[in-house]
Amino acid sequence: MASITLKNVYKIYPHWKNPGEELIAVQDFNLDIKDGEVIVLVGPSGCGKSTMLHLIAGLEDIPKGELYIDGKLMDNVEPKDRGLAMVFQNYAIFPHMTIYENIAFGLKPLEMPEAEIKEKIAEIARYYDITHLLERKYHQLSSGQNQRVALARATVREHKIMLLDEPLANLDAKLRNWMRIELMKMHQKFKMTYIYVTHNQEEAMAIADRLVLMKDGMIQQVGTPEELYKHPRNLFAAGFLGSPQMNFIDTKIFEQDGNLFINYGESKIKLPEAVADKAAAYIGKEIIAGIRPEDLHADEASIKKFGDYIINADVGVREYIGDMAYLYCDYGRYAWQLVVRVSPDCTAKSGDKIKIAVNPEKIYLFDKDTELAIN
Repeated sequence: MASITLKNVYKIYPHWKNPGEELIAVQDFNLDIKDGEVIVLVGPSGCGKSTMLHLIAGLEDIPKGELYIDGKLMDNVEPKDRGLAMVFQNYAIFPHMTIYENIAFGLKPLEMPEAEIKEKIAEIARYYDITHLLERKYHQLSSGQNQRVALARATVREHKIMLLDEPLANLDAKLRNWMRIELMKMHQKFKMTYIYVTHNQEEAMAIADRLVLMKDGMIQQVGTPEELYKHPRNLFAAGFLGSPQMNFIDTKIFEQDGNLFINYGESKIKLPEAVADKAAAYIGKEIIAGIRPEDLHADEASIKKFGDYIINADVGVREYIGDMAYLYCDYGRYAWQLVVRVSPDCTAKSGDKIKIAVNPEKIYLFDKDTELAIN
């Protein structure tokens, strides 16, 4: 078993500039992690995700709160006794040792017979396809090879928990995608509990059983990638997940002929009944409305289907990226605030005036003061 529980965890540092003041890196962090689960801590730089990983690893102390691994309190347990392995962004491979010696380093404290060590290293090297590299040193390997070495060293002791701190950040896009698949294969083979840190939202959504979205040291939302993407709890969650991010506009809810509407630029959008029921308390109030680029459409079929929900816009920039294209549009008195995902066959170009159809079922509404989701 390798379950983890974090209760009311805080991490506070003395202020680096103002003596007597404090910097709160992590606050009121509560999370239960199941055995074998892939948990991804995601958020912008400085949100506390790497600090949280270091607290779990024991690389930093927990001044307030409790960490349990399989029900045992770990706050004062040494890192080497916590039963976990860690992979860093910079690989942390000893440059003066061969790759064989690097992988064997973690086995030495176990006082295993040399023959058994050789057997285990040979097995793990075959799995990571680094057998031919065992006599080389760090500087003789590529970034991808060094990352595989770091993973081999982390898994050779067969710990049940793996902590991964931005492990793919130094790789190019193609190699990063390949290594991401390899990490998931490794998870299936070794049945480890993963706690994975990244600021890359695509990477986070691709591998996570559950995402832990952080901001300013606090958890903003926990759930499956689909839950966070389709049902963001607040404005930050809605804007962080998705690339390009969700389109936002300040607007008001108003009533007309028994229906609720919002103004989207110079267009009037009727709110669906399910949304209107929750938004009724905001009639006459300023709110923030959001819609993702993929829920805006410029094709004729969609314009016909959503004929009552049309925005007139001017194309500023067209961005072609192969299997899709993005239109960055000006509309009404607003500039550069509308991004539309279209088929690569769409011929709209810079300077064109186009009609954009809004899928009203995909509109998100947020309280302007609390930034919490209304619908």
